[in-house]
Amino acid sequence: MHKRVTTAAFRKMKQDKQKISMLTAYDYPTGKILDASGVDGILVGDSLGMVVLGYEDTTRVTMEDMVHHIKAVSRGVERALVVGDMPFLSYHMGIEQSVRNAGRIIQEGRAQAVKLEGGQEILDDIRAIIKAGIPVMGHLGLTPQSIHNIGGYFIQGKTVEQAQKLIQDAKALEDAGVFALVLECIPAELADLISSQLSIPTIGIGAGKGCDGQILVTHDLLGIYQGKSPSFVKRYAEIGITMEKAVSQYIQEVKQGFFPGENQSFHMDAEIVEKLYGGGN
Repeated sequence: MHKRVTTAAFRKMKQDKQKISMLTAYDYPTGKILDASGVDGILVGDSLGMVVLGYEDTTRVTMEDMVHHIKAVSRGVERALVVGDMPFLSYHMGIEQSVRNAGRIIQEGRAQAVKLEGGQEILDDIRAIIKAGIPVMGHLGLTPQSIHNIGGYFIQGKTVEQAQKLIQDAKALEDAGVFALVLECIPAELADLISSQLSIPTIGIGAGKGCDGQILVTHDLLGIYQGKSPSFVKRYAEIGITMEKAVSQYIQEVKQGFFPGENQSFHMDAEIVEKLYGGGN
């Protein structure tokens, strides 16, 4: 068995200037494949609401959704660090509930850490969760759970005021004890500056190459998700097209009587067949 990647390993990778690789997973087989591929971290993100459950945004994802999918992924992962997203309203209704929900992700979901979106406004929740012995990954920039306040999926931190606020939030999250920080959809120059000022690793998504690591939604990377992909996504395969072709061929072979063939069929002894058809007793 390979040595498990830990939050301490993430920090050491930054110290050693080793880039951190992360991807998302929402089910057992995907988690198992990503783990076998050698990825450092797997995020069971609330993006599952859009790419798996068909919601229009992430605000519809519940704790029950997250725990269910985190459980499935964790069963397939032996090496990578599994991080579970805390969904919309799971850490906005009081510190006690925030800690309880984070605990469910660790206890029931078997993740090794949780991720929360937001800056200084959620520091009390983050400190309480960490005090309970649960590692926390932060998330700044474009925060999809706040999409209705933001007004759309836009690049964040483009003005001096916005950039300064993100820098302040990043330092506050580090001081609160988060072990890593996702930076989403911010200018590369700003992400580079924030990364250079923190001792914890930054994980970029649409934030340039200056971050200490990168993460993408696996369904985007593989071309499975058929919706519009963000411009920062690089598609490494077109699995969706391959799946569609394979299914179309299967349908055609079924309708034409080619499937199942001899190799996909089982047979019994000819004498038994003869008796079944009334050829003897």
